[in-house]
Amino acid sequence: MPVRLVFFLLCKQVASGGGSVNRMEYIVMAAAIAAFVIVLLILEAYRARQEEKKFIQGLYEDYFRLSDKKYSLERFANIDSYYLRHKRDGQIDDITWNDLGMDDIFRRMNYTLSASGEEYLYYALRTLAQEEGELGRFEELVTFWEGHPDRRVRFQFLMHKLGYTGKYSLYDYIDNLDYLGERSNTKHFVLDLLFLPLIGMLWVNFSVGVIGLILLMVYNITVYFREKNEIDPYVISFAYILRLMAVCDELEKEKNASEKGSVLCRELERISTHKKRLQAMRRNSFWVMSASAGRGGNASGDIVGVLMDYVRMVFHVDLIKFNRMLKFLRDHVEDVDALIGTLGYLETTAAVWIFRQSLNNGWCVPEFAEGERISLKEGYHPLLHEPVKNSITAERGVLLTGSNASGKSTFLKTVAVNAVLAQTVHTCAADGYSAPFFHVYSSMALRDDLDSGESYYIVEIKALKRILDAAAAGERPVLCFVDEVLRGTNTVERIAASTQILQSLGSAGIFCFAATHDIELTDLLGNDYDNYHFEEDVREGDIFFSYRLYSGKATTRNAIRLLELMGYDEEIIERASRQAEHFLALGEWKLT
Repeated sequence: MPVRLVFFLLCKQVASGGGSVNRMEYIVMAAAIAAFVIVLLILEAYRARQEEKKFIQGLYEDYFRLSDKKYSLERFANIDSYYLRHKRDGQIDDITWNDLGMDDIFRRMNYTLSASGEEYLYYALRTLAQEEGELGRFEELVTFWEGHPDRRVRFQFLMHKLGYTGKYSLYDYIDNLDYLGERSNTKHFVLDLLFLPLIGMLWVNFSVGVIGLILLMVYNITVYFREKNEIDPYVISFAYILRLMAVCDELEKEKNASEKGSVLCRELERISTHKKRLQAMRRNSFWVMSASAGRGGNASGDIVGVLMDYVRMVFHVDLIKFNRMLKFLRDHVEDVDALIGTLGYLETTAAVWIFRQSLNNGWCVPEFAEGERISLKEGYHPLLHEPVKNSITAERGVLLTGSNASGKSTFLKTVAVNAVLAQTVHTCAADGYSAPFFHVYSSMALRDDLDSGESYYIVEIKALKRILDAAAAGERPVLCFVDEVLRGTNTVERIAASTQILQSLGSAGIFCFAATHDIELTDLLGNDYDNYHFEEDVREGDIFFSYRLYSGKATTRNAIRLLELMGYDEEIIERASRQAEHFLALGEWKLT
C-alpha cells in the first residue's frame, strides 16, 4: 500500500472519529501504521538486495545473456548518436555498414548495460583504428578485465545502475538545449517575494491576506505546471548526467593501490578531471531530481515527498534550480561528452572480453604488418552457429567464382567482417589474421533507390566510384569487397565495364575481393587477380555444398540443374541445356 494512501486513510480516520477517539487510540493507530510501513520498507529492501545478488552472480556465471536485448525502433534509431557526434575520416560508411550486416554484428556483441556503453560500442565498430598504439591501449583494458573478474563485475554492475535514458539518447537532449531558450529566474523570484507583503497583510486585514495568498498560490501552481511540462524531458538528461557522476564517484572509491599505474587507473584519472568540472551541477540538485519520476508528482508517495511536491508547486524551487543547471550544462557539454566517452570506452572493452568468450569456434588477436598481403587462417563469420572455416593468403586481388548459393557472398562477408573487427575491437573470428591497416569499403547488397528514383545500376556505379575516389586519396590502402559487379546491366556491357573497373580496383593501393558469375572475367583479369572458387556436389537427386574455398576458377554450373530439382518441365530444362552448350562451343546464342 503506498505511503501516500496510508497517510490519507489516517487523516480520514482522524476526521471522522470526532471526539469519540481519544489520544491514545491515535497513538496506537499511528504506531501500527508506522510499523506496517517499516515492515514494507524492510521487505522491499530485502527483495532489492536479493535481486542485486542474483544479477551480480549472473555477471560472473551467465554473462552471455547480456546480449539478449529487445530494441524498440526509437532506441535503435538513436544508438548512433555518439558516433554522429564524433565523425572522423576512415570510419565505415553507411553502404559498407549495411552491406556487411553490421547492425546484426552489433547486436551480437552488445554485452553493455548502459546507454553510454551501447552508443560507444556502436561508435567503436564504425571507427577503424589506423595505428597499433590505439589498439594496444584497447587490448590492455580487455586483458585487465580478464585478470580481474571482481573488478569487471563491480564495474558492470555500476553501469547497470547507470542504465539508459529511455527511448532517446542523451545527445538528443543535449543537442536540443537551445530550444529552451534563455531562461531567467527573475519571474520566479518576484512571485516568491510577493508572499511577504501578503503574509504581512494578514495582520492588517486577515480576509484580504488569505484571499491574496490563495490567488497567488493558484497562479503559481498554474505557472508551475505549464513550465514543468516544458522542462520534464530535459530533467531526464540531467538525472542521467548526475548518475554518470555517481558512477565516477564509486569508481574512484574503489581505486586499488596495487593497480596504480595500470591502464584502468589512467582511465579513472581522466574521468576524475572532467567530473570535478561538473561538481557545481550537483548543488541542491535534489530539488529537481526528486520530482523527475513523474510530472509534478512524487513517485514513492512518502509523506515528506508529498509535502515537497507542494513546496515545489508554490515556490518553484525546482524550476529555479533547473534554470541554473541548464546554464551550467551549456557551458560544460564537452565535460559530459568526455565522461560518456570514457565510461562507454571502458564498458566496450568489458563487452569485447565477453564477446571473445562467446566465440566457441575460436578467436585471435590480429597482427598488423606493412606491405600488400592479407592472411586469414581458419576464419568464419561470427553470426554462424556451425560455420565452415576457410583460409586464404592473398598478395593481390581475389576473384571468386562458383555456383549459386555455394558460399561466395558469405566468404566475402567473412573476410570483410574480420577485417573490420580487427581494426575496431582487436578481435577476429579466426585462428589467425594478418594484414596492414586498411580503409574498408564494399559494394554488395545494393538496391534501387526509390526516393531519388535511381535505378540499381546507377546506385551501383556510384558505390563503385566512391571506392575508386577513396583509393585516389591515397591516405591508406583500401580493402574493398564487390559482389556481382554491375549486375544491373546487360551481359555485353557488364563484362566490358566490369573488366575495366575491376582492373582499376586491382591497382596499387587497392586490395579487392570480388565475386562474379561471369566466368569470362577469370581469363580477362588473370594478370590482376588470383582465382578462387566454391563448388557443389550433385547426388541422389539433390545438390550439396561444402562451402569450402578452392584455388582456381569454377568449372561447374548449377542454375539449370536447380530448375530440374525444383520440378520445372523437362522440355524447358533440355532446351536451356542445349542453348548453353551451343554458346559455350561456338560463342553465340541460338534459340533452340
